[in-house]
Amino acid sequence: MTTVAPYLPWNRPSLGQEEEAEVMDTLRSGWLTHGPKATRFEEAVKSDLGIEDAFAVSSCTAALHLALLAAGIEAGDEVITPSLTFCAAPNAIVQCGAKPVFTEVDPITFTIDPEAAEHAITSRTKAVVVMHYGGQPCDLVAFRKLADDHGLLLIEDAAHALHAWRDGLRAGSVGDLAVFSFYANKVITCGEGGMIVGRADLVQAARLLGRHGIDTSVWQRHGKRNTADYEVTVPGLKYTMPDITAAVGIQQFYKLPEFTACRALIAASYDRSLTGLAGLRLPTVADGVQPGWFLYPVLIEPVGGRTRDTVADLLLNDHGIGTGVHFKPVHRLAAYRYLDCHLPVTEQIAARQLSLPCYPAMTSADVQRVIDALHAIWS
Repeated sequence: MTTVAPYLPWNRPSLGQEEEAEVMDTLRSGWLTHGPKATRFEEAVKSDLGIEDAFAVSSCTAALHLALLAAGIEAGDEVITPSLTFCAAPNAIVQCGAKPVFTEVDPITFTIDPEAAEHAITSRTKAVVVMHYGGQPCDLVAFRKLADDHGLLLIEDAAHALHAWRDGLRAGSVGDLAVFSFYANKVITCGEGGMIVGRADLVQAARLLGRHGIDTSVWQRHGKRNTADYEVTVPGLKYTMPDITAAVGIQQFYKLPEFTACRALIAASYDRSLTGLAGLRLPTVADGVQPGWFLYPVLIEPVGGRTRDTVADLLLNDHGIGTGVHFKPVHRLAAYRYLDCHLPVTEQIAARQLSLPCYPAMTSADVQRVIDALHAIWS
């Protein structure tokens, strides 16, 4: 493969001296596992979101699993969730012994449709896991009402939306529980990591489950005469975030407003420069939404012989530009094909969706390179 310029990946993290210094401070402290830095990270997120409690964990998938366990989801239960998502939420539902019930998304915003979710409720439904697609929150007011009216637990999968709002409500602050991701490509990164936030009683239940069911943390026991003085009150799991990871997250979180502003500027450049290309549908932001722009998701209609895959190939092979697909519908994955799903909106979006590079490490020249490449493909 030959390219005209160095490869421009779909995503690249922005890490600096602040993260290096915080990690070195952790290494020199001698305390590496879940302790003072993880606690500091939790407190920062808790204060910023204005929520009751927060627990830093090893991944967003771990946070989803703990959220469902803390909510009492078990065999025979049903949990409503979109299929246009990563497999983490459905996998966590299945690991609890429950059944994921996939439902449609809004054809404009790609976020889960409240009416479709309500139609999917049965006597076995115990929770709804909504997903804030690409950093655009779903209709939080509608889903809070739906959950309250039907006695369901509302869990926000806010992996894409740490700094996003809708109708004056912060993503992650409305559900009974919410989860965030700090994976390598997310709006802030720890490399790996996640956080579960929300109601204090549920987060505390998740915290207990996430540290083997032990009633006190190792940090709480540090310096005590008898560090073995603890009790295991429930059979739990090991899902805690280590302090080395949290050290990166702390400094990344301080940079979140700057990162969000950078993403918004890139999205605005794409909006201005790509409008009018036939068959290229740019993302639509719902009224009252301040998106986090984790994704800049376009739809490529089959016009002029172009398809999503041919455009992605041309961007990569002729211009050295990486892209992403978000997502292959979960109900079409081998592990879930046993479920009887008819989701035409989801499948149409999934067949045409392409995520353009949109991240703070991009330079203005990088952004212009993407724009020029698309115009060249369309010419």
